[in-house]
Amino acid sequence: MTADIRRFDAIDSTNEEARRLGDAGTEGPVWIVAKRQTAGRGRRGRAWESPSGNFMGTLYLTPRCGPREAGELSFVAALAVHQAVESLLPPPLRAPLRLKWPNDLLHDRAKLAGILLESSGVAGAEVAWVAIGMGINLATHPEGLEYRATSLAAIGAAPVTPDGALAALDAAFTHWLAVWRGQNGFAAIREAWLKRAEGLGGPITVRLSDETVEGVFEGLAPDGALKLRLANGELRLISAGDVFFPRPAH
Repeated sequence: MTADIRRFDAIDSTNEEARRLGDAGTEGPVWIVAKRQTAGRGRRGRAWESPSGNFMGTLYLTPRCGPREAGELSFVAALAVHQAVESLLPPPLRAPLRLKWPNDLLHDRAKLAGILLESSGVAGAEVAWVAIGMGINLATHPEGLEYRATSLAAIGAAPVTPDGALAALDAAFTHWLAVWRGQNGFAAIREAWLKRAEGLGGPITVRLSDETVEGVFEGLAPDGALKLRLANGELRLISAGDVFFPRPAH
């Protein structure tokens, strides 16, 4: 993938810069990376801590596809982040690296990286641009969050610079975007994602905007929705929510 790289010492948000590129009609792909974000955000408008030393960046793409295909890119991104981080770890540290639906990277069930996908999407219209925002905890991680976090430094990996992470991400995205655009498209992406999924076949809790449901994580529907088998036997498809795993017994 031949992408331009735009670097910033400080910026409000790399995804906001991607939005500005979209508004200007800029052709992708473009990597937008920053040493520090002053208004970084995560899913559902949450703040995303952005200390120096971690990777903060956005891949801006102009896929000109429908909203459904644009949504598939969050799974492409998850696979690319998994591959990139895996390549930065020594083999003994790779096994606990798993994906949490819809778009977090975990190491031993602690959050190591997050992904935020935003787009120009208007219902029924072609998606002109997609911004795939990524934060990877290289050097530090936040404490005291509801969901436990970690960093490459905390798990004992050799130091990784943001530029080193960017090179690994660029190579990984080149691979997985080609898979997505290939003959089997999202089916191949879905299969690869499931092989790396945390908690598949086990109990999970899913927090929705208006309720919390529990069941067994049975996989992904063809469109990427989470398949949750409820206690009464009903299969529920969930398109958005926060997943939690049972706390380990001590």
